[in-house]
Amino acid sequence: MQNQGRSTRKRTGGRLKNVRKRRKNELGRLPTETQVGEPRYRTVDVRGNETKTRALATDVASVNKGGETVSAEIEDVVENDANPNYVRRNIITKGAVIETSEGRARVTSRPGQTGQVNAVLLD
Repeated sequence: MQNQGRSTRKRTGGRLKNVRKRRKNELGRLPTETQVGEPRYRTVDVRGNETKTRALATDVASVNKGGETVSAEIEDVVENDANPNYVRRNIITKGAVIETSEGRARVTSRPGQTGQVNAVLLD
């Protein structure tokens, strides 16, 4: 969600005057919407001389299976509480349930922020 800035109106309904322009640190970006497919990544410069790796598309997930972590192939998005349309469009976000070669798993990482999909196997 992009930062829309302060409201232009007071609680009483009166208008507020702008005291300054928007700042660079108030910048918002559009959501990444990581899809299932051929891996594609993009690095983004963020505050504090850091970078984030955005996964635009990926087909590999690190699935936690009991006590060990296995690399699995992502086949499909089964359920996504963030948005029902994301299931139809095969978009992976944190909390999405994905069908993998190891079975169904829930995504625990944020692929649009970290560039990787970590998941926990469901029973």
